[in-house]
Amino acid sequence: MRITMIGTGYVGLVSGACFADFGHVVTCVDKDTSKIEKLNHGEIPIYEPGLERLVRNNVEAERLFFTTDSKAPIANADVVFIAVGTPSRRGDGHADLQYVYAVAEEIAACISGFTVIVTKSTVPVGTGDEIEAIIRKLRPDAEFEVVSNPEFLREGAAIKDFKIPDRIVVGTEDERAKEIMREVYRPLFLKESPIVFTSRRTSELIKYAGNAFLAVKITFINEMADLCEKVGANVQEVARGIGLDGRIGPKFLNAGPGYGGSCFPKDTKALSKTAQDYGAPVNIVDTVIRVNDARKKAMAHKIIAGLGGEVKGKRIAILGLAFKQNTDDMRDAPSLSILPILREAGADLIAFDPEAHHEAAKLLPGLALAETPWAAIEGADAMVIITEWDQFRALDLNRVKSSLKGRTVIDLRNIYRPEDMQKHGFDYISIGR
Repeated sequence: MRITMIGTGYVGLVSGACFADFGHVVTCVDKDTSKIEKLNHGEIPIYEPGLERLVRNNVEAERLFFTTDSKAPIANADVVFIAVGTPSRRGDGHADLQYVYAVAEEIAACISGFTVIVTKSTVPVGTGDEIEAIIRKLRPDAEFEVVSNPEFLREGAAIKDFKIPDRIVVGTEDERAKEIMREVYRPLFLKESPIVFTSRRTSELIKYAGNAFLAVKITFINEMADLCEKVGANVQEVARGIGLDGRIGPKFLNAGPGYGGSCFPKDTKALSKTAQDYGAPVNIVDTVIRVNDARKKAMAHKIIAGLGGEVKGKRIAILGLAFKQNTDDMRDAPSLSILPILREAGADLIAFDPEAHHEAAKLLPGLALAETPWAAIEGADAMVIITEWDQFRALDLNRVKSSLKGRTVIDLRNIYRPEDMQKHGFDYISIGR
């Protein structure tokens, strides 16, 4: 099929490359000339394992193209996906839909023949209705159907999530659109991936409800971790004990410094605002937002307390800046809340992250960045682990001990076993253990 993907951000680029790998002919469109030039020269603007090779292979097979000119790709497309950003709107937390609506106007000017227009961007309930109204007003003669098809991609595992999904959600009640969407995802039917057809508004809400529920799980286990520290229990064993219950499940029960990233923070806020607008407040989600914001700041104070209540003049090695491993994304990362508090308290910080240095330079100006974890650790009074990169799990603890000036290791991801750290002579502080 001929697919046009508007937007080459995280969702658009991964989805476009994967659709091309299914055998469709995909054109990715973006107004950012620099980004398109880089993509046409094989440069990938984001870090995602396996994406560079996937893009290269499909470009070479002439199934994947990049351009700034949307007119022909939209006119020739069977399906046009909208995959532009929907950040939190400054001031009120609502999803900012200006880019989505601008694309709707762009599509209206170009579509030819029956076209399925799909919102891949995460949008509040009713956005599909507004997209349809915009296009019908501008092109009353056009044949099209607006469909909701939310993405469920985890950064760091996006290609696997796309190709082996738990489910595919499609919001439409139009039979022609259903058949076309079945054809778009036909390779996944061979793997028996379940497809859930719903109304458009239901589909839009599924995405927000799913992310909010996972945010609740993360925040719940973080609060259990605090309780474990007070009563002398082990949060990892608590998580295993409840996670083996089939009604609960083990995923998203890893205690840590709070959730971040491109989805959970903005999507929980957008859901909360939508619920308020419709007079059906989601009090649990509102509490989760507040508790998670407070938790990130509390982690800075946990570090200060672990260093005797005073960090002024102390050199602290920070391992990990991205909001999670296997990504360079620092949007709403815990590090963005933790590090400014430590700096304000007088700490001398030096940080290392395998992929997020370029983002850190923009978001944490003036932060000293090391080229290796060992360069960060050498001579530091303490080592703090904020992101659970695999390479941090495999550090030579004898070398860590000889490199550090102090003995304090504060592990906000519980990647080490307390007994191992104590055996090596560290003053080890973790979460909920």
